[in-house]
Amino acid sequence: MSRRAIPSQLQVKGADLARFDPIGFVREVRQEVARVTWPTRKETLITTGLVLALSALAALFFMIVDWIIAGGMRLLFGLGA
Repeated sequence: MSRRAIPSQLQVKGADLARFDPIGFVREVRQEVARVTWPTRKETLITTGLVLALSALAALFFMIVDWIIAGGMRLLFGLGA
């Protein structure tokens, strides 16, 4: 039976897990933020408009479905107006 090598990053070494390096953390965060592709103002407005429109469409759909189900229940059970 052969043993697989464990990458050095996965090896547990007591004190290594508790190391706290705030400067290194901030440096890594800045590097990641620099890699982000931020949307343009136009892309943001278009996406926001689509989200609002599709939310309104979903609300309308569920309102109509609810109205149909309520009408069916009134016919079936004779309840309500």
